[in-house]
Amino acid sequence: MDTSPSRETRRTPVDLSHHYSRITKNRTASSIKEFYKFFAIPGIGNLAGGLPNNNYFPFDTLEATAALPNRFTPTSNNPVKPPSSLDSETLSSDRSAATRVVVPKATDSPDILRKIDLKSALQYGTAQGYPPLYSFLRQFTRENLHPNVPYEGGPEIILTCGATDGFSKALEALSNPWTEDRDWPRDREGLLVEEFAYMNAVQAARPRGLNIVPVAIDGEGMMASGKGGLEDVLANWDERKGKRPHLIYTVTIGQNPTSGTLGVQRRKDIYALCVKYDVIIVEDDPYWYLQYPSANASSMAARGHPTSFDAQPGLQNYNTPKSSGFPFLDSLVPSYLSVDTEGRVVRLDTFSKTVAPGCRLGWITTQPNLCERLLRITETSTQQPSGFVQSVIAELIMGPQSANDGGRGGAKDGAGWQVGGWVRWLEGLRGNYERRMQTMCTILEDGKYLVKSGRRQSLPDDEWSVVEKTQLYDFIWPLGGMFIWLQLNLKSHPLFKKTTPEKLARALWIHLTTKPYLVLVSPGTIFSPTDVIKKEKGWDFFRLCFAAVDEPDVEDTSLRFVDGVRAFWGKKSLDDIEEDVVWGEDEERSTTGGCC
Repeated sequence: MDTSPSRETRRTPVDLSHHYSRITKNRTASSIKEFYKFFAIPGIGNLAGGLPNNNYFPFDTLEATAALPNRFTPTSNNPVKPPSSLDSETLSSDRSAATRVVVPKATDSPDILRKIDLKSALQYGTAQGYPPLYSFLRQFTRENLHPNVPYEGGPEIILTCGATDGFSKALEALSNPWTEDRDWPRDREGLLVEEFAYMNAVQAARPRGLNIVPVAIDGEGMMASGKGGLEDVLANWDERKGKRPHLIYTVTIGQNPTSGTLGVQRRKDIYALCVKYDVIIVEDDPYWYLQYPSANASSMAARGHPTSFDAQPGLQNYNTPKSSGFPFLDSLVPSYLSVDTEGRVVRLDTFSKTVAPGCRLGWITTQPNLCERLLRITETSTQQPSGFVQSVIAELIMGPQSANDGGRGGAKDGAGWQVGGWVRWLEGLRGNYERRMQTMCTILEDGKYLVKSGRRQSLPDDEWSVVEKTQLYDFIWPLGGMFIWLQLNLKSHPLFKKTTPEKLARALWIHLTTKPYLVLVSPGTIFSPTDVIKKEKGWDFFRLCFAAVDEPDVEDTSLRFVDGVRAFWGKKSLDDIEEDVVWGEDEERSTTGGCC
């Protein structure tokens, strides 16, 4: 049922300027960038800008062999229950489906929103981003990704050098640095995060002096109510720690590291609290396209209940009253932007998971006034992402304006993928990752119990009876993302009462890296935003990534992981684990400290 405000009742976004940092409030438009709008005047003799002559750029074209958008086979938005064929190997419509993309040196196009060439892409440009790509992404964001943003006028975007850059700029805009030896404790600001979080974000905020404030999570993600939930944290804030936090950093689809996916009702509950307590949501969503309808069905088949009763990707049209125009996009659990009646959401998107991390390309979507402040920050910092990357992505998707401009897009006939091709590419990626998820989760499900059998004297010699069944670990079938968050059952280990759980978990982590298992996982300790969480529960979890290993290795690596865990439960003496514990203390930090 559609509950979004009508066009007539939508309000303009609220004024968030009281949350702007002191530096952000003082920023003015770049005097140099203001000249750029005059550069496009036909026949203008440009003696104003300090631009190098484009004829001296050493690149005549930029060319690449690229996939056609139908290279990979999608999975169904409404899979059979239980799934019958998803755990087969990755399927490809045509692995050889490729074409040649060409960005020419120069084109004669007078339309700067369609002009894709190295002459313009490699020159100094506007901080919003390369005009053709900016134009495409703005339209795609407003009409296809988030067609029902419920505030007047809708959001604006600005291109970034990836989501990390976007978050850094959001922090710059919305928080003031604080140092213990200079500032009053009452002035210290804070950042709310999930109790297990993507640590690059935490490590970006901590040097600014922000309080890192964890919020309790469950299988979906951040909790709105209950002990340690958002309401509990905000309502009972101790002002001796500083100001009540006004920023949330959250990953809501396939949360990193816990894989949780937040349903619409939970989003509404959290958003209502943000309105009440004047909080801004920074939503980092690199995995939004990777939502797996089959996870609920598989969990139901294996355990008698779905992963989530609220988040149901594939089973309904989430885009009402206005459709995205694509059933795939309509079937995905929507962004916080879909409930953002006041303009409190800053959404971070990236090409890192849909094209490649090395692109260092993404965009921010937020209300226009805040976007303008982010533009001012960009003008005097990164200026805009790499022209090479922006132009080749623009040519791939948009293609040349005419057959005579020398360019060639990503479609088979030399045109661009266009919106339909880009969505088809995203569907194929989802399909491949969903099949990987199914393969790993099925193996983990089958291997989570250690079963010991033996004869009972009361039974005939040829009959057996289960003597002992020990659960080694548990996990939630992920509805999105690239990870499985596995909770160990260390209490069932024979050595649990003879050593600390931290040492036991560390010994298992090292044990898995040895022959014949040779499996590296990420320990939960490195995703613990505070030392308290690290000590109390971080040791109890492993993060497994089913995306990174090559396709033929997913099954074998998963089986080796299960075999390694089973073998570790066979260790009966502390001498068997002490060497691993000592070696692992340093290796855990150096090997996985920079995990993504």
